[in-house]
Amino acid sequence: MTQKTNWGRFGTLISVFFFWGFVAASNDILIPVFKKAFDLTQLQSQLVAVAFYVAYTVGSIIYMIISKVIGGDLLNKIGYKNGIALGLSISALGTLLFYPAANNGSFTLMIAGLFTVAIGFSLQQIAANPLAVVIGDPKTGSQRLSMAGGVNNFGTTIGPLLVSYAIFGSVTSGNTNASIESVKIPYLILGIAFLLVAVFFKFSSIPNKIDLEEVAVEEADAASKVLHKASPLQYPQLWLGMIAIFVYVGVEVSTASNLPEYMKQYLHISTDKVAPYISLYWASLMIGRWTASVGAFGLNKTAEKIASLVIPYLAFGIFLVVNAIAQHDVTQFFVYGFVILAMIAGDIMSKGSPARMLLIFSSMGIVALIIGMLTNGMVSAFAFISVGLFCSTLWPCIFTLAVAGLGKHTNQGSSLLIMMIMGGGLVAALQGALAAENLLGIRYSYIVGVACFGYLAFYAIKAKSALKAQGIDYDVKTSGGGH
Repeated sequence: MTQKTNWGRFGTLISVFFFWGFVAASNDILIPVFKKAFDLTQLQSQLVAVAFYVAYTVGSIIYMIISKVIGGDLLNKIGYKNGIALGLSISALGTLLFYPAANNGSFTLMIAGLFTVAIGFSLQQIAANPLAVVIGDPKTGSQRLSMAGGVNNFGTTIGPLLVSYAIFGSVTSGNTNASIESVKIPYLILGIAFLLVAVFFKFSSIPNKIDLEEVAVEEADAASKVLHKASPLQYPQLWLGMIAIFVYVGVEVSTASNLPEYMKQYLHISTDKVAPYISLYWASLMIGRWTASVGAFGLNKTAEKIASLVIPYLAFGIFLVVNAIAQHDVTQFFVYGFVILAMIAGDIMSKGSPARMLLIFSSMGIVALIIGMLTNGMVSAFAFISVGLFCSTLWPCIFTLAVAGLGKHTNQGSSLLIMMIMGGGLVAALQGALAAENLLGIRYSYIVGVACFGYLAFYAIKAKSALKAQGIDYDVKTSGGGH
């Protein structure tokens, strides 16, 4: 297997990452709209997130059941690129449900549409994430996943703005009485895009088969240390990583999905004006992921250091330009450039190690949430938004550590990890419940995120130890560059 990244195939692969981000971030605009239109409580409004993210679990369970019935791993049977194309087609079917849902004003049918879209996403994710790791040196897999995540977050940056435009008629509209029917056209267009990309994937050069046993041997410093377990759940890096994915997606989603309510209560920013703040949150993930992906290009040390300073502000510039075009006042966001410096410092300290980065960024996430809870005004808002910066690279770090050394169990391990994306819905619902005035209130409900980051810091230490016992050490510098 080649140690060099196949950039042609990788470029095709990351197109699906854009869609995942576009739809996920758009949910944060749908939540307050549905809350008002259907007269929902904060907890009920979080059913949007619950349905979307629990669908990943259902999709993973379906994947495992089908694999069991056919007597072998589904992706190994139908092929990786075929699996992604099938997942895109399923997501397209989900977007069709928005049409009757909008016409009938049915909250239930809209939830069903989002659920179906995410079912398709689950199959795409099961195939795409391992592919991103193995289309090159596995030890730089987290950096390629960061790059793919940067494309994902380009989708999350423009998603809230476009959906806000579709719902309110203008991204700067002062009208809060949005028509539910206005969501059907953009989602139908999205469905057409899903189908077109599915056809593109079908005829692309993305491999249908990969040798997972060979990957496992390459990862270890000695073939004798490679474990050959009967079940993927016998690998500690995986089952601990499943919990890590659950709480990571949980804190990422709940921080954003509860942000509109926090800004409404404490900053008196109305629902129709919250889009640029949600956009900045998801742009923060793009900023962090673009920065963390620098090491995948194999630059010399000087060029890499320069790129590590320039790229985050290039990504920030995209956010500013997009929002300026949308006629938002972007001057209020200039100060956020100083917050980005903290993320850059964390990236430099990580030295390209997924375990070290996971520990550093989780610690920074805890600090950001505590500052948000203890301060007021835009300081608190930017503190909560900066959680996006510190969540930015956690998915690739966790995923890379969790599937390392799994060999033939990699696809099953990937499926189990994707299953735990349900944390995005359940943790968001938990925070939504605790946000009730008779409990913690929306401000102090963010203690949920502190607990999530605490576990992630623990996993960073535990996974590093477990992998070292298997001869896998991602702190060893690779030939592809690195900090």
